[in-house]
Amino acid sequence: MSEHIYNVLFLCTGNTARSILAEGILRKDGAGRFRAFSAGSQPKGTVNPFALRVLDAAGYPATDFRSKNWDEFTGPDVPPMDFIFTVCDNAAGESCPVWPGHPATAHWGIEDPATVEGSDLEKERAFVQAFKYLRNRISLFLSLPLADRDAVSLRTRLGAIGRVEGATATRSETA
Repeated sequence: MSEHIYNVLFLCTGNTARSILAEGILRKDGAGRFRAFSAGSQPKGTVNPFALRVLDAAGYPATDFRSKNWDEFTGPDVPPMDFIFTVCDNAAGESCPVWPGHPATAHWGIEDPATVEGSDLEKERAFVQAFKYLRNRISLFLSLPLADRDAVSLRTRLGAIGRVEGATATRSETA
């Protein structure tokens, strides 16, 4: 019997930076156990080049990303999500679609590196910081015993991951 492969969706408003970083990290670090996706409530249509640069520099996939609407994950022909994480405070506060399968959700908000102004070095530094925070959270997530998960304790653990260093807000419920 093969092990269940979990589908994970990372949400942000624009789907250009944080959610892309998280998708790239989980694609590599969770390969074989997880399928990673990202989307936005109001996608900008392009991926921030600093997100791709930071992923590539850290040895993570930096291709095949696109900024897309979260509606792409609500239809009948989409893989059911097991987990949905909001990585920006705006997306966490929006009315989300009804997700098929009632996935476990949590808010893992961090500051938006795309809003940093200054030199390219300062912008890249912000993306590196966001990458580190997200990689840390994803590492904690990957260490959870998901096969024997109890919904209440899992929700508590997922929420706690969202409050580790770099958190922008603490929310007990999202998406």
